[in-house]
Amino acid sequence: MVFINDLLEENQRQRSESSHAATAYSSRFRFDLQAGCDHLRRHLIGQDQVCQTLCDALAVIKADIADSERPLWSALLAGPTGVGKTSSVKLMAEVLTGSADAYCRVDMNTLSQSHYAAAISGAPPGYVGSKEGVSLFDETLIKGDFSTPGIVLFDEIEKASDEVIWALLNVLEEGKLTLTGSGKTLDFRNSLIFFTTNLGSRSQDCKKGWRERLRLQKLTAENTVKAALDAFFAPEFFNRLDAVLVYEQLSLKSAEDIFSLALSALNHRLRKKSVTLTLSTEVVNEILRRGFDQRYGARAVRRVLRDCVETPLAKFLLTGSVSKPEHSAFISIHGELHAGAVVFSQRST
Repeated sequence: MVFINDLLEENQRQRSESSHAATAYSSRFRFDLQAGCDHLRRHLIGQDQVCQTLCDALAVIKADIADSERPLWSALLAGPTGVGKTSSVKLMAEVLTGSADAYCRVDMNTLSQSHYAAAISGAPPGYVGSKEGVSLFDETLIKGDFSTPGIVLFDEIEKASDEVIWALLNVLEEGKLTLTGSGKTLDFRNSLIFFTTNLGSRSQDCKKGWRERLRLQKLTAENTVKAALDAFFAPEFFNRLDAVLVYEQLSLKSAEDIFSLALSALNHRLRKKSVTLTLSTEVVNEILRRGFDQRYGARAVRRVLRDCVETPLAKFLLTGSVSKPEHSAFISIHGELHAGAVVFSQRST
């Protein structure tokens, strides 16, 4: 009897051999490894070591040599807010699926009490929802398909109850989760699993008594995070992960690079309206002055760009004073700093 997975694999192999006759090694996954790594390096700013680890993970996935009885890859992403943890997941989704939003996100803040464990594993018999097997997971995004991995993000894992975290150990170990009420099993063996945490980045993170330990040691920021993680999570959790990635605080240079990417993205959107935007050096410096804050990372830069540039630009474009030049395909807009505010004008081309 020919099983459907075997048939699909054989069809994929034959297609790969016909289209890449000169390639000695083929993969069932369709993403381009080199292009994916280049994409990560361009967009994951200030996190070189993290970026390298993610590229290494992509290589293992592309080669399709991971343990078939576990998730394809799992990692804990640790560090302060705004340094790129969630962005990393979105970038990986973009590389692997072509869409930055093609991942299943589970907000662990909603699972802070132990009786909410039913939202992960399904309600037990006799409880509301037990027959439906309701959970927080989107099965389609978890499973992916033959040529595309699924991606799952457990956001702010430290806010979940211990019972919820323990319920996830079987997912990491065997790649499966059985819903208690319905008996339905979710399959994570074709998935990448990410956990994010802010542990160690704030003085109020004192669960399980690690604060006193930190008082007794002069630790670097990275070691502070690692000490917090070691004190919070059980060894059983760490032993089931493929990687623990500690993100660095962003530097001013990183903030400049992030601003450049954000401005390029804005111009990409404007081009759809036949508009191009340039900003004076004074405007750029003012945005970085207001937006660079190690406590809030890149989010502050993007927020200031939105408030100081996007909002007044939108109002300027809607005034009716902008007109398309006769011999140009684009309207050229320039922003200057006047009295602390960005003022826009149309430039001739």
